[in-house]
Amino acid sequence: MTPNVEAAKSALSHLDIIDKPRLIRTYSRDCFWYSPVLKARMDHLEADFIICPRSEAEVIEILRSCFQHNVPVTTRGAGTGNYGQAMPMQGGCVMHMRHMNLVKSVEPGRVIVEPGCIIKDLDAHCKEHSGQEVRMFSSTWASATIGGFIAGGSGGVGSVTWGSLRDLGNILRLRVVTMEAEPRVLEFTGEELSRVSHAYGTNGIITELELPLAPAYEWTDVLLSSKDFTAAAAFADELANEDGILIKLASVYEAPTAHAYFNRVAPYVDDSDHLLGLMIAPHNMDSFLTFLARRPDVTMIYRSDDCDWPKKPGPVFEFGWNHTTLRAIKVDPTITYLQVRYGYPNHRALVEKMRQSFPGEVIQHLEAIRMEGKIAFAGLSLVKFTTEERLDEIIAIHEAAGALIFNPHRYTLEEGGRQHADDTQLTFKQEADPKGLLNPGKMITWDRPDWDYSRMYDYNCDRREPA
Repeated sequence: MTPNVEAAKSALSHLDIIDKPRLIRTYSRDCFWYSPVLKARMDHLEADFIICPRSEAEVIEILRSCFQHNVPVTTRGAGTGNYGQAMPMQGGCVMHMRHMNLVKSVEPGRVIVEPGCIIKDLDAHCKEHSGQEVRMFSSTWASATIGGFIAGGSGGVGSVTWGSLRDLGNILRLRVVTMEAEPRVLEFTGEELSRVSHAYGTNGIITELELPLAPAYEWTDVLLSSKDFTAAAAFADELANEDGILIKLASVYEAPTAHAYFNRVAPYVDDSDHLLGLMIAPHNMDSFLTFLARRPDVTMIYRSDDCDWPKKPGPVFEFGWNHTTLRAIKVDPTITYLQVRYGYPNHRALVEKMRQSFPGEVIQHLEAIRMEGKIAFAGLSLVKFTTEERLDEIIAIHEAAGALIFNPHRYTLEEGGRQHADDTQLTFKQEADPKGLLNPGKMITWDRPDWDYSRMYDYNCDRREPA
C-alpha cells in the first residue's frame, strides 16, 4: 500500500490539523528517550501531520479518510508513555485526543469520560461533584490523559490496593472505533475489554471510558528513612498487608536515590539513607503511627499534615513510579531503568538477590502492588547504563533468577512483557484494522505471525528484518 498523505490531509482540511514542522516534531514524540536504546532508534520518527478530533464523529471521519488513502494513524494523549507507545513508526497521521476531554457523568462508584481528559482534571471533577476519586493513576497525573493511561499503562498510584489496570473491575467499559472502509463503533465490557486495554491503539481507538471510583480522601503523604534496605522493603510489604490501614502508595528507594536525585528531600537524608514514600488515609494515621512505633529501624522524616520544612516536597507520588527515573535522569543522563515484577511469595528474597547481583550498577526502586490478591513488588530499578550489551545481560540475569522483566527498551507489545502472542488482540486487529494502519510496527504478531517467542528480544528494534 502506498499512503497518499496529501489526499488525506485535503479531505480532512476542515478539521483541526497541525502541519507546522516544529509542532509536528513535538506532537510526534513521547518519553521514549528514557531508554538510550529507544532514543538511538526512534529519535528521527515524525508524523506527516497531526489532527485533533473534537468528537467521536470526527474520529470516524479521520479513520475513514486515512483508510481510504492508506495513511497510518497513531493515537496519543499527553505523550507521557516511556517506551515509544505513541511514536509514529511509519509517519502518517498522529491523532491527538486533547479536545475530547469531557467528563460525561459521575455516579456512585463510576465515571464516564472522554479519553483526552487529563487525569488531574478528572480527579478534581469527581471530587467536586461526588466526593469520589480515581482509584488508580500514573505518577504523571498532572499531565497524562486517562485514555493514554488505559491504552498504554499497566498500573500506578493505587495499585497497592487495586492491582493492575487489566485486573477485573479496574475498567468497566470501553467504547472503541475501528479502522475500516466504514468504521464501526463497538462497546466492550467484561472479557472483551482485554481486546483493546494496554494495546497502544493498535486495534481500535478508544472514544469513551467508564471507570470505577473510590471515596476521595485528603491523603497524608509520609516519608520515612532507614539505614537498612531490607528493613525498609519489609516495612512497605508488611504495611501493605495491614488490612485495616488504607494506603494508596508504598514506595521504597534504595540509597543513594533520595540524597542524589530528590532535591527537596536531600537536606534531610544522607547518601546511606534508604527512603520510603507513603500515602495514608487521614483517618488511619493513628493506626499507622502505632504500626511505625513497633519498627525502630524506620524513622519518619516528613508528614504533609504536620510539616516544618521550608519547602514542601510536593506530592509524594511524584517521587514514585516512573517519576523516580525522570528525577534521576535530570541529575545523571546516563541513568535508565528496568521494569520488574517480583512475584509473591518470594518477592523480598528475589529483590535482595538482584540487589546483591549488581552493587552500584542497579539501584532498587520498589512499588508495593497487589497481584492476584497478594502483595508483591513492582520494580522500576535505576540502571547505570554503559552498553546495550550489558543492559541485555542484566535483563537476562533477572529473568534467569525468576524476576519477570517488562522490557522498557523495546516498543512492541510482546517484548514489553507478555513475551508471547496475544491472540485476543491479534484477532481483533485482523477484524478491526484489516490494512494494519493503526499504530503500525508495535505488534510483532501482526507483522510476523510465525515469530518464535523463545527468541525474545531477537526481534530488531529498528524495523529492519528480524535476526
